Amino acid sequence: MCGIVGVVGSVSNGSQCIDTMLYVQRHRGPDATHKWISEKVFLGHNRLSIIDLSSEADQPMVSSDGRFVIVFNGEIYNYLELKEQLSDYPFKTSSDTEVLLALFQEKGKDMLSDLNGMFSFVIWDTVSQKMFAARDRFGVKPFYYSVLNNSLFFASEIKTLFAAGVEKIKNKKVWANYLSFGTYGLPNETFWHNIHQLPGGHYFEYDLKTLNKVQPLKWYDFVENIKNTPQLAEEDLKASYLALLQDSIRLRFRADVPVGFNISGGLDSSALLALVNQEFPNNDAIEAFTFYTNDARYDELYWVELMLKKTKNPLNKCLLKAEEVPQLISEIATLQEEPFGGFPTLAYNQIFATAREKGVIVLLDGQGMDEAWAGYDYYQTNSGFTIQGTKTSPVRPEVLIEEFRGFAEKEIYEKPFDNDLQNLQYRDLFYTKIPRALRFNDRISMLNGTELREPFLDYRLVELAFAQPSNMKIKDGQGKWMLRKIVKDLLGNELALAPKRPLQTPQREWIANELYSYMNDMIYEFSNNDFIKKDKVLSLWEKYKKGNQENSFYLWQWINLNELE
Repeated sequence: MCGIVGVVGSVSNGSQCIDTMLYVQRHRGPDATHKWISEKVFLGHNRLSIIDLSSEADQPMVSSDGRFVIVFNGEIYNYLELKEQLSDYPFKTSSDTEVLLALFQEKGKDMLSDLNGMFSFVIWDTVSQKMFAARDRFGVKPFYYSVLNNSLFFASEIKTLFAAGVEKIKNKKVWANYLSFGTYGLPNETFWHNIHQLPGGHYFEYDLKTLNKVQPLKWYDFVENIKNTPQLAEEDLKASYLALLQDSIRLRFRADVPVGFNISGGLDSSALLALVNQEFPNNDAIEAFTFYTNDARYDELYWVELMLKKTKNPLNKCLLKAEEVPQLISEIATLQEEPFGGFPTLAYNQIFATAREKGVIVLLDGQGMDEAWAGYDYYQTNSGFTIQGTKTSPVRPEVLIEEFRGFAEKEIYEKPFDNDLQNLQYRDLFYTKIPRALRFNDRISMLNGTELREPFLDYRLVELAFAQPSNMKIKDGQGKWMLRKIVKDLLGNELALAPKRPLQTPQREWIANELYSYMNDMIYEFSNNDFIKKDKVLSLWEKYKKGNQENSFYLWQWINLNELE
């Protein structure tokens, strides 16, 4: 996992610009920094060494025939199997990067469907003078770009583009939507004008000769794949899914550095714990990491320690303290450059910081199970919310002045299936839950020089689970029913039947108590924005201070946006 940057076009200071961009996102690759330059093409790479730690595997990497140059962020988990198909290629490294480059040399863009991994990469063709860019199926790895003065700029992080000269101007529609509906933009959007995302499962080609517009094209057809995925009988489904789970874990343990895993008290973590120990039964040095806040109402240490009684994995407990929150908000908001997920993201950051200190460079977590197996409460209640665990609207759009509120446009999500459940799951996979969680988590893992892998987002697992009928997902009021059956066999009833618990911190309580002074200052500062009704903001804050504390999401929005100004 790394960082990539590039400029394609006529720029007077291209080499210096690349140096600046690489410096801004240096945290993404502390092990090596290099660039490749031609007359109108400037490519750069920050390397976090995971597979083949030698300098021979550094990037930018040039193909054996000298025609293609690649900068690549991510991992191709099945690279060894793919390498076997390329017996004629004169490999010089044992890296997945060179496999990716060799595949492209042989098959062009048709090789994308062969890849099982997380990736965003650019390949420059020195002969045709064309750039090829692609992003993995679910958009695990980021790809941002901007066209400025007839030149194309791209990077792994938004602030890198600001450093390259892209002006920092609000995308008013996305800001207004965030405050009005709690949404974070469509897959091609960001919170900033003229900074775009390449959506997950898409690619584009850019011709230096014609300076053509960027036109992303879909290479991953999830809907068509679901139509071609069979619905299985209960026992066949259980056996097939478990076999894929085991293979996904095996693939994601491929690394030349230590690998550990994140764990909470939930069902997904239970499955991850059980499968890791099933696949590596004699390796009790695989370390587990969890966060806590010393608040029994929210901490999951009881469940985590109950789970770990069945294994020998060392547990690292990572504490988030209230007094650390203001500084962490400032640091991570600067890193993210877009709103992120509240105090739980701050707590999650502590895990990656601890892992890096201990030399555990790769971590696995349980992201993706709820969306594939219908685990969220609103799949059954039709509340319309995308915030788990809240009973009231999480947002307060009445604080916006009418002119700014007028920029809001309620997102319309594609509904390609003939039932509400799958359409909600599809929304969460490609528009809401997964895109924002992947963004939050990529930034904080890379801030700490660590790589995060999501075995449950293996596309084979997601497609198989998603395609099954609702009675394989929800039974007796419980989501993730089939997964519960699998965990029951692995760890027993108590963990398999545990209710869904949102991953939480004492955010509501700390805001009103330990962090009162900080919050008061931040909210007053936010209320002075010219797109805000100051009296409405202060009125809602007064009500919160007096006990109306069922929901703190809107307060988090205000201080988070305040840090982005």
